[in-house]
Amino acid sequence: MTTPGHAERIRANALKERHQHDARMEEIDFDLSPFTVAWEVTRACALICMHCRAVAHPKRDPTELTFAESIQLIDDIKSFGNPILIFTGGDPLMRRDLFDLIAYASHEKKLRTSLTPSATALASRSRLLKAKESGILRVAVSLDGPTAEVHDAFRGFQGSYDRTIDILQILNEIDMPLQINTTICRYNLPVIKQMPDIVERFRSVQWSVFFLVATGRGKVEDMISPEEHEWMLNYLYDLGKTAGFDIKATACPHYRRVAIQRQKAKHASPTEETGIRFAGAGFRYEDGLDRPMKGVNDGKGFVFISHKGDVCPSGFLPVTGGNVREKSIVEIYRNAEIFRQLRAPSLLKGKCGVCDFREVCGGSRARSYAITGDYLAEDPYCVYVPGES
Repeated sequence: MTTPGHAERIRANALKERHQHDARMEEIDFDLSPFTVAWEVTRACALICMHCRAVAHPKRDPTELTFAESIQLIDDIKSFGNPILIFTGGDPLMRRDLFDLIAYASHEKKLRTSLTPSATALASRSRLLKAKESGILRVAVSLDGPTAEVHDAFRGFQGSYDRTIDILQILNEIDMPLQINTTICRYNLPVIKQMPDIVERFRSVQWSVFFLVATGRGKVEDMISPEEHEWMLNYLYDLGKTAGFDIKATACPHYRRVAIQRQKAKHASPTEETGIRFAGAGFRYEDGLDRPMKGVNDGKGFVFISHKGDVCPSGFLPVTGGNVREKSIVEIYRNAEIFRQLRAPSLLKGKCGVCDFREVCGGSRARSYAITGDYLAEDPYCVYVPGES
């Protein structure tokens, strides 16, 4: 699966960059600024994905942020400093002024930007080249299974898998750094071990593994069990030792707990080379996007803006802290009650509240909210019992 030389270069560069990463990565205060901003520029999308958190629909909403409002939002995002800005959706390519917004954010405001297009005819070579010219540093493409049968069942359309593979090929041909996003659920868990070969084949910088949250079209019965979460996290940890790409667990912050436990079991410090890519250590990729020094969680280093300007801790935690049409995103992120609560580990309840890993993990606040209705409740899909480290 993995080319030894490529994997070794990834690890060597990561270790080198750990000592050379910019000071901002160490100094950033998540109480003041997020590490990543995800902006749903539109909720429109031609696909009908079974796990879509946005419950996207075919047509654009007339109440989306206008171009002028969007420019003001980008200005406000820049005032945080230099967070990564993700243009997402829905399908962001359905917004006609998308490339103008990207160019303004990337070239005028010098923000580091990435794009998450849907696998439709809109993601053509010409548009992907336009995204690159506009300043996009990385494109993230969703691939939820190693075969058309599995992936197309997720996306609701036959041919989605083939189109996705075509997009990945185009991104390779135009030399655009890419990451592959995969949402784990009960339908693809049995074949998940086939995915790394595809991630490797297309020279992906990162495999971002999303753990399904029961929000939007996502259903509780489609989520994998707590025990399967633990198995998957350990599998990812083991894979990361040899893979020629970085691995990120999304909506499952206890990946950091698993990594630390595994390192301790081998008497290795999380700061040593063996742990650099697992515990959230910071380094810079060649495309200019960073890995954070500290653990990011919903509302803690991460913020989401809806197509209407609602500001939420994440796209999977649909509780609004305010709207950018009324207050700046800076004021909302720093001062809204929900954000302040999510950045206070002492407020966590149940076993998360007494967990020895609550500072680096904290449990999935989105999953807690989806299952219990309380975003401060313990994460019901974590098997760890505090004190067993």
